[in-house]
Amino acid sequence: MTQPLSQDTIQPDHGPRKRDPRFTVMWASGLLAAGLGVAAVTLPAPYVIESPGPTFNTIGQIDSEPLISVDGRETYPTSGGLDLTTVFVSGSPGQPVSIFDAFRAWADPAQAVTPRELVYPPDVSESDIEERNAAAMTSSQESAVAAALSHLEVPYEETLSVVGLAQDSASEGILQEGDVLVAINGEPIESLEPLKDALNAAGGESVEITVLREGGEVIETVTPIESETGDYQLGVFLMSEFQFPFDVDVALNNVGGPSAGMMFALGIVDKLTEGELTGGEHFAGTGTIDSSGNVGPIGGIRQKLIGARDAGAEVFLAPAANCEEVVGHVPDGLRVVRVQTLDDAVDAVRTLGAENDDGAQLASCES
Repeated sequence: MTQPLSQDTIQPDHGPRKRDPRFTVMWASGLLAAGLGVAAVTLPAPYVIESPGPTFNTIGQIDSEPLISVDGRETYPTSGGLDLTTVFVSGSPGQPVSIFDAFRAWADPAQAVTPRELVYPPDVSESDIEERNAAAMTSSQESAVAAALSHLEVPYEETLSVVGLAQDSASEGILQEGDVLVAINGEPIESLEPLKDALNAAGGESVEITVLREGGEVIETVTPIESETGDYQLGVFLMSEFQFPFDVDVALNNVGGPSAGMMFALGIVDKLTEGELTGGEHFAGTGTIDSSGNVGPIGGIRQKLIGARDAGAEVFLAPAANCEEVVGHVPDGLRVVRVQTLDDAVDAVRTLGAENDDGAQLASCES
């Protein structure tokens, strides 16, 4: 006699099985996740990542050759380090980063992530960037030589020529591209700083600018416009050309931009000055420089602080205008000295390089 199946017994199903719809959903979700993962790794992200770059000792060697060499002037032995610092930039036009790279950089305090549109104009190309950085490096080296010679009171010649006019320029229709500035109100223009001083001294009144144009001198009258900083300006872009009494060569390739100017100038001063400026100590720093020795702000200073400390520097020379970015971000073991001019930088290195002087009187970004 056959027993009836109990309620809890499952009878075998010999017909075709139906796939659980949950399996299909999981399978599709897995494919979507995999696709998103591939996209995260491969698709470009509109960000620029800055990370600590290598340092270069301006009084040392690179590829067995002096980084700075002087021909036609006596030089003196140096020691220690005067490192220029760099930032490695990824995410420029033509070299995009992925979303994964950006997230990884956000999680690393040594790196900075910035929207590309805040760093590069939308129509700039990779070749444009390389060209501009190379031109800025060349200009910074020339300005560094001029600043060093000014500090050492070695005479040289500088000429200023107009290479363009700013928007709403005070000189529109008056000064022209190619004009060489000769004098202001009859006083010779020997460098950019005296020109600035003369414009500010005029207080917005019209000034007479003597220029060399097509082989002859022409006197033009310009009424300077006050800028947002309170300085009076002609509204022109100027290019400096120098005639130095001897040759200075900088052997540094694949590094662009103007931010090494101050450290180049320090290296030149050390080589041309009897005695060892650093006292054998290891310094690093950054900052643009003009021919008068004024030190200007740069980008990526937090990454440069880390790069300097990783390279063994104990003192970092920072532009005064960058101090707000420095405070609270100084690596352990690194001392930051605030500088506004090449004279400040030389004084700081000489002071801290001397025996038994802790440089307590030197300015910091917190003072």
